Amino acid sequence: MVPTSLPFVSVIIPVFNDGERLQRCLRALDRQTYPAHLYEVIVVDNGSDALEPIADIAAQFQQTTHTYESQPGSYAARNQGLTLAKGAVIAFTDADCLPAINWIEQGVACLLQTPKVGLVGGKIECSFVDATNPTPVELYESLWYPLPQQEFVEKHHFAATANLFTFASVMQQVGGFDGTLKSNGDREWGQRVHQAGYTLIYGETVQVTHPARHHWSELQRRARRIIGGRYDLHQKAPFWQRQQFFILTIAQYLLAPIVMLGFNFLLDRRLKTLQQKVHVSRVMFFVSYWYVWELVRLKCGAPSYRG
Repeated sequence: MVPTSLPFVSVIIPVFNDGERLQRCLRALDRQTYPAHLYEVIVVDNGSDALEPIADIAAQFQQTTHTYESQPGSYAARNQGLTLAKGAVIAFTDADCLPAINWIEQGVACLLQTPKVGLVGGKIECSFVDATNPTPVELYESLWYPLPQQEFVEKHHFAATANLFTFASVMQQVGGFDGTLKSNGDREWGQRVHQAGYTLIYGETVQVTHPARHHWSELQRRARRIIGGRYDLHQKAPFWQRQQFFILTIAQYLLAPIVMLGFNFLLDRRLKTLQQKVHVSRVMFFVSYWYVWELVRLKCGAPSYRG
């Protein structure tokens, strides 16, 4: 049953060693158009270093509470946030995101407009440190690693947790996130929502801005975390499917850069100059072989990387 009055909203933000951007995120949440008495923000410190003043940052904002989750992984942290959430609506974003001023208002409106809605995945805009001169890493990520939320929702039946709204009742029915995963937990959870018969909606007006990775080290950490999440997710499959995933994924990432080199230079009109084509192709080679190395490391029994 769809509520007729505005619901209380709990916004959950996991954070790991990212106090500076968390503070900017909380400032954006402090200026929301949604009534201040109808939402709370729950910051979940996922084992940040002692020098990161996560609790002190959270304490600066009246509507924000702080909690701690020692199990590594943002999905375990989100589950901890859920144990404290008071809202009929649950919203998720990340510490490095900047929600639009009407983010909560638009997210709630999208939830309430459709019967039996399971989740709303909002638009995720990519930003650069210098919009006029993106680094090779930023350019690569904006072209090949965007967060195409509409495609996630409509084709793959999930939404990235950088911008996700749902009802607490939906989470009670399908369960929380798989806390053992360090990546791809949003995909696994969203597909459970879809399988339970709920409608999934893309919300164009529900917007956050997410920064593209700026440095090589940031991109490497993300690549390792993503492929680790995919690997962990496939470990729940039968033996032959696990082996198939490993072999096909290794082959894919060994061959993909060679195939895409021609596409970058001859067909991709998004790359305007020869310098951009060279830089993006170079980044693509490195990322693909990071994937291969990480898969081999995981296959040898190493734990997945949390990023």
